[in-house]
Amino acid sequence: MIFMPEFPDAFYPALPEIFLLSCACLILVLDVFLHRTTKTTTYLLSLAALAGTFLLTFHVSSPDTQLLFADSYIRDPAADLIKLGLLAVTFLALIYARDDLSEQALLRGEYFTLVLFATLGMLVIASAYSFLTLYLGLELLALSLYSLVPFNRDSTTGSEAGIKYFVLGALASGMLLYGISMLYGATGALSFAAVAAAIQAGQVDQTFLVFGLVFIVIGVAFKFGAIPFHMWVPDVYQGAPTSVVLFLSSAPKIAAFALALRLLADGLPDLAAHWQNMLAILAVLSMALGNVIAIAQTNIKRMFAYSTIAHVGFILLGLLAANGKGYAAALFYSLVYALTAVGGFGVLAMLSHRGLNAEQIDDLRGLHQRNPWMALMMLLLLFSMAGVPPTVGFFAKLFVLEALVSLDQIGLAIIAVFFSIIGAYYYLRVIKVMYFDQPDTSVRPARMTFGSTAALSVNGLSVLALGLFPATLMALCQAAFSP
Repeated sequence: MIFMPEFPDAFYPALPEIFLLSCACLILVLDVFLHRTTKTTTYLLSLAALAGTFLLTFHVSSPDTQLLFADSYIRDPAADLIKLGLLAVTFLALIYARDDLSEQALLRGEYFTLVLFATLGMLVIASAYSFLTLYLGLELLALSLYSLVPFNRDSTTGSEAGIKYFVLGALASGMLLYGISMLYGATGALSFAAVAAAIQAGQVDQTFLVFGLVFIVIGVAFKFGAIPFHMWVPDVYQGAPTSVVLFLSSAPKIAAFALALRLLADGLPDLAAHWQNMLAILAVLSMALGNVIAIAQTNIKRMFAYSTIAHVGFILLGLLAANGKGYAAALFYSLVYALTAVGGFGVLAMLSHRGLNAEQIDDLRGLHQRNPWMALMMLLLLFSMAGVPPTVGFFAKLFVLEALVSLDQIGLAIIAVFFSIIGAYYYLRVIKVMYFDQPDTSVRPARMTFGSTAALSVNGLSVLALGLFPATLMALCQAAFSP
């Protein structure tokens, strides 16, 4: 006799993760029986799995906070919004990636199953409320990405990028785990609530805690790609297939925000005075070097890589505010950047052809004459990255600056504005190439299927719509951190 009287209450908030895990395992088995040249079924099932997980996440969401699995899992408004955002971005990423994988003769079911398992890891991170659960989700995400980066086995640059990402990622994970072990040794607890209570009680040696905190911040900085832990970002963005980079550059950035939020805001709020200073240094370095080095790039994927580093600096500025207003601004920025990044790389994926990747800025020459609609969508995405109104990227930067000013961090706000102006140059350079340079007549027109065209249209127009009406998304972000 099987007796499970508490099953609905105990597992109901975790239905999205359970559903996605079941779907990923089922798709993995079914893909074995499909012909190697026909992976449409795997693709459609993967989209259905993401859509179902999105609906379940929306269904279980509520304004209340729920703890389960011995206080190692939390379902709260912040986790719900983070999950909905990363699922939506991953859905777009799969639509963009499908045509590019087909063009590059890389259409294999392993890509879709790895993306699903990586997404599952991100969902676990978003709801992690203990060091053990958080590290489990982080490693599930990392192992999937380690396999995706060298997905093109015939590419030497891809293999090199995969090895570099794996070695540095393992090093960063080890440092993060070492910091976690030190905090566990000092507090005797794994749950974030118990760790925070032990630190607040003042019975733990502060020096020991700060030493462990340093390793945790290093691990978080690596996952973000912040300077000086950025060395993997340009090489991975350039070496990995575009279909992989458009996923790697978007949804995992939302997960990195969740990682920092759970570790620092939930687990170590009483050490905020220490990690605020660390994040301030990382933010300034990331904005300064990211924007300056991006100017010198001719490879657009490397340019976007350094652009990502600069944007990470803004996210860290929101986090270091260490209050609900700052966290809401950082979450808003993370969601907006993920949306623009997946669209930007999606355009590069659509411009790629069999055996030829669109990697140089010159590959976009005359795009307005070749495909006016694609050029317009790319224009909106680049404007958003540069923070030009009325796109949503302008308000993302504005909300972070507002959070800094409210804390009297005027100096950091001025630095952020200064480097944002510098960063606008390399985005405008790409726009100039698209609209004012003559197209290369030898380049075949971009292949735009109905799915990719619809995804790009939704992607670009949503950037404009959210810029015209930013209050809706910001209200959701603020509600996620309201007391």
